[in-house]
Amino acid sequence: MDEVKEFKVKALNGGIMLLVIIAMQIGVIALFLLTLKSFLIVSIITLSLIEIVLIVLATGLKVLKPNSARVLTFFGTYSGTLIGPGFFYVNPFYTSATVGYKSDQKKDPNGNTVPFERPIKKLSLKAITLNNQKQKINDSMGNPIEIGIVVIWKVIDSAKAAFAVENYYEFLSIQSDSALRTIVRQYPYDCEDDNKLSLRGDSQEIAESLKDEIQTKVKFAGLEIIEAKITHLAYAPEIAAAMLQRQQAAAIIDARKMIVEGAVSMVQMALEQLKEQNVLDLDEERKAAMVSNLLVILCGNKDAQPIVNSGSLY
Repeated sequence: MDEVKEFKVKALNGGIMLLVIIAMQIGVIALFLLTLKSFLIVSIITLSLIEIVLIVLATGLKVLKPNSARVLTFFGTYSGTLIGPGFFYVNPFYTSATVGYKSDQKKDPNGNTVPFERPIKKLSLKAITLNNQKQKINDSMGNPIEIGIVVIWKVIDSAKAAFAVENYYEFLSIQSDSALRTIVRQYPYDCEDDNKLSLRGDSQEIAESLKDEIQTKVKFAGLEIIEAKITHLAYAPEIAAAMLQRQQAAAIIDARKMIVEGAVSMVQMALEQLKEQNVLDLDEERKAAMVSNLLVILCGNKDAQPIVNSGSLY
């Protein structure tokens, strides 16, 4: 299939053409009044045909708001894109192509509300936000997590958006979910290794990878991904409690490790200062006892209870 690329349609000034049509309409009315008394059938038929032509010509008037466009076709052939803002006049036989569908509701003959897809004729060139529902995905370690993203995007090629896919809104939504699953399965939720990326610790890098992955999938549809961000990230409810305990245990271990390292350095400093200043000369057994007591005091959870030794040290 040949790739369709966007190009601007040639359009005239809509205001000037509106004045021309109005002037022609006034002329038709004047001729009708002049021939009304004569009741010439030929004149009436001629004026009626001219009136039909004017109505057809009037269908070529198009009004577009800023950052909006219409994809025009001529008997099934792409004829160009009309990009606003402004008041334009194009070939009246140009028709606006359906660029997508929007979910809506209507009432059937029985009065019941039923959903239906409303065709969209105007194409928005504004930046649009896509906020899909949260998904449950397994990370690289097999842990189920809940994650949600928001994608900011816009249309950069109206012809591709209209003809490359059936509904570019739905296409982007599906491809965003697919890209999210692809990216999440490559990284763990959390990682202790600083050299490895994780979903929780490196959200900016993950977002960039996600943006590139979505862009690759939707490029041929004429869409540009401006930004992709993670808005929600958490363990799935079935493992959230267990993972919380794991995180608490890891935090306690890290805290204890720091306490022990500090206590050892303090004991070493105490022994070195006692030796340098000749305050006390301890044998290996007494050093071991002193080290043990100091470590118990420094690493314990409760305050130490002092005991006064009234006897000999030996």
